[in-house]
Amino acid sequence: MKKIGLFFGSFNPIHVGHLVIANHIAQSDLLDEVWFVVSPQNPFKEKKSLLEDYHRLALVNEAIEDNQKLKSCDIEFSMPKPSYTSDTLAYLMDKYPKYEFSLIMGEDNIKSFHKWKNYEVILKNHSIIVYPRMGVNDKSVVKSEIITHKNISVLENIPVMKISASYIRERIKEGKSVAYLLTEKVEKYVDEMGFYR
Repeated sequence: MKKIGLFFGSFNPIHVGHLVIANHIAQSDLLDEVWFVVSPQNPFKEKKSLLEDYHRLALVNEAIEDNQKLKSCDIEFSMPKPSYTSDTLAYLMDKYPKYEFSLIMGEDNIKSFHKWKNYEVILKNHSIIVYPRMGVNDKSVVKSEIITHKNISVLENIPVMKISASYIRERIKEGKSVAYLLTEKVEKYVDEMGFYR
C-alpha cells in the first residue's frame, strides 16, 4: 500500500521552509510521497489575503516539478467551502482506496487539533506526523495528552527555518528581495505576475 503524507496549507506562497520539511519527510521511511494539499479557504483564515487558488497551485507545481516524491493536490478546489480536513480525508480515501494517508502538521497545530471537526475520527484512522516549529514552546506541546497517542509521531531531527509566507509577502510589498526564500521558478512567477505588491 502506497503511503502518502498530506501537507495542507494555503501556500501563499510556497517557500523553501515548506519544501525542506516536505522533502525531509518524503525521504524518511514513513512515507512514499508527500502531497501539498492547496487549501482554497482555511476555516480559521480570512480569504481576502489569498491569491487565486489556481495561482497558488501553479506556484506549488513550479516549486516541486523536479522532485518525484513531492506532488500537488487540488482536491479541495471542488469541495464545499470552507474545507475541513476530515471531509478531505474521507474523499481521498474513497478516491484512492489503495493509498494510506497520513497528516503532516507543525506542532503549533497539534495544540489546537482537539478543536478540529471530527478530530477523533482523524486520529483513529490516520497517522499524524508532527514537525517542530521555531518559536513554539516545546514543553507545552509535549505535555499535551494527544501527543502520546499511538498514531502520532513527533519528528525531532528535522531542519526547520523561521520563514513565513506573511513575511515574504511583506518583503515583496516593501520592494525588498526574497531571493533564497522562494525557489527561483516561484520567485520568477511571483515577480512576473506582480503578486503581493
